[in-house]
Amino acid sequence: MSRSHLSKYVCDSLFFDITTILTKATAGTPTSAKKRWRFAYAAIYSIRAMLSLSKEIAIKNNPHIYRILNSHSSSSSAPDYIEPCPPHVRKETKPKSNIPQLDTGRLTEIVKKKNLAALHELGGVEGVAAALNTVPANGISGKDDDIAKRHELFGSNTYTRQPAKGFLYFVQEAFKDPTIIILLVCAALSLGFGIKEHGGQEGWYEGGSIFFAVFLVVVVSALSNFRQERQFDKLSKISNNIKVDAIRDRRPQQISIFNIVVGDVVFLKIGDQIPADGLFLDGHSLQVDESSMTGESDHVAIDSKENPFLFSGSKVVDGYARMLITSVGMNTAWGEMMSSISRDTNERTPLQARLDKLTSSIGKVGLAVAFLVLVVLLIRYFTGNTEDENGKKEYNGSKTDTDDIFNAVVQIVAAAVTIVVVAIPEGLPLAVTLTLAYSMKRMMADQAMVRKLSACETMGSATVICTDKTGTLTLNQMRVTKFWLGQENIAEKFSQVMAPNVLELFHQAVGLNTTGSVYKPSSGSEPEISGSPTEKAILLWAVSDLGMDMEELKETYKVLHVETFNSEKKRSGAAIKKEGDNTIHVHWKGAAEMILAMCSTYLESSGKVKPLDDDRSKIEKIIQGMAASSLRCIAFAHMQISKEIDYDNGEKTSQSIREDGLTFLGIVGLKDPCRSGAKKAVEACKLAGVDVKMITGDNVFTAKAIATECGILELGNQVNSGEVVEGLEFRNYTPEERMQKVEIIRVMARSSPFDKLLMVQCLKQKGHVVAVTGDGTNDAPALKEADIGLSMGIQGTEVAKESSDIVILDDNFTSVATVLRWGRCVYNNIQKFIQFQLTVNVAALVINFIAAVSAGKVPLTAVQLLWVNLIMDTLGALALATEQPTNELMKRQPVGRTEPLITNVMWRNLLSQSLYQIAVLLTFQFRGKSIFNVSEEVKDTLIFNTFVLCQVFNEFNSRSLEKQNVFKGIHKNKLFLGIVGITIVLQVVFVEFLKKFADTVRLNWGQWGACIAIAAVSWPIGWLVKCIPVSDKPFLGYLKRLKWRSS
Repeated sequence: MSRSHLSKYVCDSLFFDITTILTKATAGTPTSAKKRWRFAYAAIYSIRAMLSLSKEIAIKNNPHIYRILNSHSSSSSAPDYIEPCPPHVRKETKPKSNIPQLDTGRLTEIVKKKNLAALHELGGVEGVAAALNTVPANGISGKDDDIAKRHELFGSNTYTRQPAKGFLYFVQEAFKDPTIIILLVCAALSLGFGIKEHGGQEGWYEGGSIFFAVFLVVVVSALSNFRQERQFDKLSKISNNIKVDAIRDRRPQQISIFNIVVGDVVFLKIGDQIPADGLFLDGHSLQVDESSMTGESDHVAIDSKENPFLFSGSKVVDGYARMLITSVGMNTAWGEMMSSISRDTNERTPLQARLDKLTSSIGKVGLAVAFLVLVVLLIRYFTGNTEDENGKKEYNGSKTDTDDIFNAVVQIVAAAVTIVVVAIPEGLPLAVTLTLAYSMKRMMADQAMVRKLSACETMGSATVICTDKTGTLTLNQMRVTKFWLGQENIAEKFSQVMAPNVLELFHQAVGLNTTGSVYKPSSGSEPEISGSPTEKAILLWAVSDLGMDMEELKETYKVLHVETFNSEKKRSGAAIKKEGDNTIHVHWKGAAEMILAMCSTYLESSGKVKPLDDDRSKIEKIIQGMAASSLRCIAFAHMQISKEIDYDNGEKTSQSIREDGLTFLGIVGLKDPCRSGAKKAVEACKLAGVDVKMITGDNVFTAKAIATECGILELGNQVNSGEVVEGLEFRNYTPEERMQKVEIIRVMARSSPFDKLLMVQCLKQKGHVVAVTGDGTNDAPALKEADIGLSMGIQGTEVAKESSDIVILDDNFTSVATVLRWGRCVYNNIQKFIQFQLTVNVAALVINFIAAVSAGKVPLTAVQLLWVNLIMDTLGALALATEQPTNELMKRQPVGRTEPLITNVMWRNLLSQSLYQIAVLLTFQFRGKSIFNVSEEVKDTLIFNTFVLCQVFNEFNSRSLEKQNVFKGIHKNKLFLGIVGITIVLQVVFVEFLKKFADTVRLNWGQWGACIAIAAVSWPIGWLVKCIPVSDKPFLGYLKRLKWRSS
């Protein structure tokens, strides 16, 4: 830091301290004690100023002293001298420039190392705020030029990521496939022998064509993986774009975490992720979880005196506060750590793991067949049972040229390797990747952001959904519609009905026991209210109907201690002191029956206090009546006490607020209407065989009313015993009772997060696949325990989101039902592709094996098989993996955990198509020349062409596993039609124009017609086969049973 900057900074801090202290000292009527204090302070300040002046004179006479003093002041001990303010700054209490005058490098280190002594040297948190040009109460100015300068000086709140994997990386990965390497070796050898034997003009065809086909497969595969990587990167950026509550120019507002700058004042509440490094300004009961940074699981208490340091990436677990941002992005410890971590995109989902096993099993069969083909072809060649194009023996013992032998062996090995390429269904993992990437993109458009890939497919197997009420089944747009003061229902003119002292108590109860805020624009327009929907509704009611002035309240009262709200306690409390008469007031707010239980008296509108003994039951009935009308009941209670804080066992470490003997003030009823599509979505889930259970913190009457309105409970029907329970009742069941009753329960009221976790565990033990919604920090254990955790994007805390698998961006249950549809669609699309792929595998393996053993050559060449592989693996996966969900998917029962991946329906479909293709192509192989009266070359081309066209027609059959009408909705899938069109065009080009490259000959119109007609028979076969009923018992189960019987 330069000398002028240091002078300016110290001056700013000094003037800030003087202004603050004198303001506080002169508040109210000056007493003799205050006058003495001001005199003492003025004397101390004068001495310090003179010492500073002597330092300046000494520096002018001997510059060497400045270097000594400067180095001394940068140490951790307090400086001996304070440099005086330059004359142009002394006249002002605020710097003219918007650029903060502070050595941010030193400040960053102070915060990282939690150096409290060094922070005090800078004037404490207030001194840092002044140096950063931040007014703690108002925030920074928020003007564009100020934000830009802060960005320029301190950097942005982003960290340097590991460079994304480029296209060439995936090409390189594809070339690591052993089968690709073997094919490249074969291609190189074939190219060398071909050129040597036939010359450069024609000798390159076979080797070159294998090279090109391998290159095409590699590029398409790499392109698919590259696109998937980019897709996941985009989703990652969206999921990391957290909204942060901050204040700028006196106005509370939500800002993207990436737009936070040094000097910003940020609000923190339970469940928030701390957006950057900074210092604690003010707040109550703040505790943070720094385990992501330090690995320590114990929560850390934050306060202004002993530990005001806050670190980016930590989570708020209790209390609320405001913080001053001091370091952002790469200047934070979190930024340094995250920049060194590369995101792992190789997450294997359960379905991918099952497919890996399937691929391995099929691959082993393929290797066995390829090895047999290799052995048979080598035996036939070396025993002289093969002939060349001219009908001569290819091998004549020692008379045969060594180059010819080597070339023939290379061709045989290439054919065997190509069979392996076709047999190994590497398209299965690709199909999963494609369908997951596609569904993730479409789910994002449907208001669901997938955080964990496995959730896409697991959601399709869900059998139970445990959902919250507020914001998920309801709109979360609360308004106060009823108000009871004591036993009096006040419908209008609230402030006129109450006595002044009662009105003042309600102002305290609402305005000071809250985490919300009220901002009144200078233009005089409507006040802007921030906070949770419940807080906003109550604050709006107090401002508009009770005439509450938030700013005046904060000036009149001081908050001494706060007990923050959480979903376990279901209440919040505050101890406040009135500055005028130093009276101490305790206020509680929360669930009506819980607050009522804490009270022994109640207040009437006149201000008269009455005992609750005889009237408690009447107020309980009032609460029940409001709850039965779907109202959320929030009650207020008050007590005036003689001391600031009650201490348990006399220890300050366990501060608490009085919780008994309170005076009941009144109840507000908040209406939160049901979402319009909630009932329809619940019905859709029920139709799909998925049980919907509502778990809410509201009382049992409100829960019943909302559950009935949303269709979870039947309207007009008597609720059966055990269908509606309270959390306490469920908790107190024995383990055996819980397991017996858990499936019957449809609504759980007054539940705690532990009750939700307990229910999830019980349901999983019963064999259910459980999806759970949650928004609070305390919901994290249940979200993690569930098979699919669904957090809320609007009301959900960052802790809840991190614990979840999918974020519901609009907090709507309809989106939960949409996720269920997409989950089933993913699973169904994978099954379609497996059926399509295995049909080709079975047909290709059997045809090549029989032809090789009987005729001594394979009818499909290496290049042709690679082309089939491309159609089957990449284009087929792309076509079938992008089918959109249909209504039929939601009419089936859930798959569950134990359902086999290849069902009996799939075995029926794929075996029928494979047998047809094998029968046709083997007939062509052995009788094709005589049937069509054509040459050997034309016969081989007919086999290749018919085989490819069979796959094209079978692709349509694979669109539906059970429906006979496979063309329904096909016009909606433009990608499918496009891929089929491209495949047909490329096949025509392959056969008609790439004759030497593809080892084909041109076909006439009649021959093309015959190929198409034979391939088209796949459609009626598929239609007829789907009429055959199949058993639900897995096909492989019969084989295992037969094996067991024979043994």
